[in-house]
Amino acid sequence: MIVWLNGAFGAGKTTAAYELLDLLPGSTLYDPEVIGAQLRWMLPKEQLAQTADFQDLRSWRRLVVDTAAALLCEVPGPLITPLTLLRREYRDEMFGAFAARRIPVRHLLLHAEEPVLRERIDTRAAADGGATRAWALSHLRPYREALPWITAEAGTVDTTHLTPRRTAERLAEALSAGEGAVDIVQTPEPTAETVAAGILLFDDRDRVLLVDPTYKPGWEFPGGVVEKGEAPSAAGVREVFEELGLRLAGELALLVVDWEPPHPPGFGGMRLLFDGGRLTTEDAATLLLPSAELRGWRFVTEEEAAELLPPVRLERLRCALRARRAGHPLYLERGVPTGATRSGNLLR
Repeated sequence: MIVWLNGAFGAGKTTAAYELLDLLPGSTLYDPEVIGAQLRWMLPKEQLAQTADFQDLRSWRRLVVDTAAALLCEVPGPLITPLTLLRREYRDEMFGAFAARRIPVRHLLLHAEEPVLRERIDTRAAADGGATRAWALSHLRPYREALPWITAEAGTVDTTHLTPRRTAERLAEALSAGEGAVDIVQTPEPTAETVAAGILLFDDRDRVLLVDPTYKPGWEFPGGVVEKGEAPSAAGVREVFEELGLRLAGELALLVVDWEPPHPPGFGGMRLLFDGGRLTTEDAATLLLPSAELRGWRFVTEEEAAELLPPVRLERLRCALRARRAGHPLYLERGVPTGATRSGNLLR
């Protein structure tokens, strides 16, 4: 198990973590900042110059999960991880990867009021010559902005008037009460190329429906991986029912077939998008979301989708919308139409 202690700089995460070691038998301190320091030694200087925060490194986020899994082969756990995590997409990526490895996460927030945080930051700065003061203060605003999603998920311990020992005791009590358990779908990581089928659903304004997964960053189309012996269109229909509680009737029109190349650690494969038709206002009102898999849905325009979808899925959507208008499917490789369709009417 991972006990992730979140909070702003000055909330007392590290001091409480050391105290918590005494209260949780078998526990081990796991500090992912060590991984960030090692990456700074290994990565090219040119790449590091473009990265202000090691959390922005995809390699760091993957190594955090892989290293935790390796440590849990050596120690009984839990791993106590005192680290500020403010970007929800990074939470989805790492916590989703933990879930794929069947490693449960307990997410606990150590919160203190901002005047207290500033006072603690100033005290720390006086001890270290001010080396961390500007950095710590710069994170207060992102912390305020992240509080809504963190508090909606994490168990919260207010450390404003607590000693490190009392904070650790409150954390132990919260863990014993089951607080902070991360309910997230346990989607196994692929071990080879996959075929995945997505379904595009539209409203009466031709906006497309996107869903927000809890287990990976970025928004997505309803759908999922095709199971062994399953037809891709049937897989899409099944996934739409499992994800949204919506039963699709009739045949689906194929819009896009896209070959996604391997990109370590991903294996790539074939990605298909089908036209699932229009949803009435009444249909949309009946949509149900599995909380362990999806946290939200919305209809968006193509321009709005550009703010939500990762680049590869955005290009796939754009081609699918063009194919829908033209009435003919497109074949893509790496998100780019190939063959005669590249210069044909479909892209005009």
